[in-house]
Amino acid sequence: MSFLNQISPIDGRYGKTTRDLSLFFSESALIKYRIKIEIHYFIELCKIIPSLRKIKKSDLSKIKSIYLKLSFNDIKKVKQIEKKINHDVKAVEYFIKEKFDKIGLSKHKEFVHFGLTSQDINNTATPLLFKDSLENIMFPLMENLILKLDYLAKQWGTIPMLARTHGQPASPTKLGKEIKVFSERLKTQFNFLKKIPNSGKFGGATGNLNAHYIAFPKTNWHTFSKRFLKSLGLSRSYPTTQIEHYDNLANQLDTIKRLNTILIDLNRDLWTYISIDYFKQVVNKKEVGSSAMPHKINPIDFENSEGNLGVANALLTHLSQKLPISRLQRDLTDSTVLRNLGVPISHSFIAYNSLLKGLNKLIVNEQKIKKDLNENWLIISEAIQTILRREGFKNPYELLKNLTRNNSYVGKDEIVIFINSLKIDSKTKEELLKISPNNYTGKS
Repeated sequence: MSFLNQISPIDGRYGKTTRDLSLFFSESALIKYRIKIEIHYFIELCKIIPSLRKIKKSDLSKIKSIYLKLSFNDIKKVKQIEKKINHDVKAVEYFIKEKFDKIGLSKHKEFVHFGLTSQDINNTATPLLFKDSLENIMFPLMENLILKLDYLAKQWGTIPMLARTHGQPASPTKLGKEIKVFSERLKTQFNFLKKIPNSGKFGGATGNLNAHYIAFPKTNWHTFSKRFLKSLGLSRSYPTTQIEHYDNLANQLDTIKRLNTILIDLNRDLWTYISIDYFKQVVNKKEVGSSAMPHKINPIDFENSEGNLGVANALLTHLSQKLPISRLQRDLTDSTVLRNLGVPISHSFIAYNSLLKGLNKLIVNEQKIKKDLNENWLIISEAIQTILRREGFKNPYELLKNLTRNNSYVGKDEIVIFINSLKIDSKTKEELLKISPNNYTGKS
């Protein structure tokens, strides 16, 4: 029950839902990724620095195992070192050097973190963990959401439904098509998100690899850096200051925000359809809808999703606006802000799961949908006036306006009487009489 003492609902109330995200966004995860980058960097140095080329394959395996066999006690050891020296990345360096001592490679340990500044590690570890979180957790969830919407769009594709523009009865549509609108919007932004490069920075204290070139001036360190990041699945930002400029990360965050905005729109539409009884919800007899009203079955999944998406978007906005801004060659404001990267992703993750849960509860109330259509025959006035225009009939729009906006009920009988009163040929009259709210749905 330790979650009861957590300040953030991400780790508290929703801790069970977001557990997998801790593999990427926790303090422990950040330390693991930093160690991975440091070890990977050292091994790449072994390919180009003469003294390191002599290291045996068996010793290289031992070096790799520092990361591959990292334990929770190792993570705690890093934190203990950090507590003494008050520097998180330097603590990782010292931890790895201690490991080198233990495996008999002390003479090579000064090439750990060689020529680097902290941000060479942070600005490689963070985009890598973010990339991994998207590809392993967020992308599959978004794909499932889109697949669900596509499935519902197909299932409900033939159901005619009263549309509402400005909240008022409008030309009919198909329920499935309205769901398809959202899945297509999501696909467009999702495909865009997947194409944005995951960018990292690797360039030394001020972006020029000064220390590298002063030590080994004949080595093309910029080529090395580009190749190094590419081997990790990252694209190198160049030129930079001490830090990554975060433009591509901001682009990713803004795109996630657009995805979330589309989902807020979807949540509100589904909430509204439930409120007008177009959808029923699967009943869980054990659940309580209201502490006072026994009959209540509230659309809580869509409300939960909308609320979490709002929190996520507020943070995504701040992150995307703040991170690309840094005074001169670097200030520290990006560091504390970037530590919150997992917060909006977690709120988004919670929201996506809630929305999926809600979608799985929906039951179409076709009886209510048909009733609304049959009580709104005036919506075919657009169809009638359009055909009359085609036939050259004088002032058809104004004629239909007078019929449908006189504050009296206009139903099927009134429409039929009106059509029969028109001085038009029998073929056109027959065409008009075939139109109903159930078949005037266009093509989608």
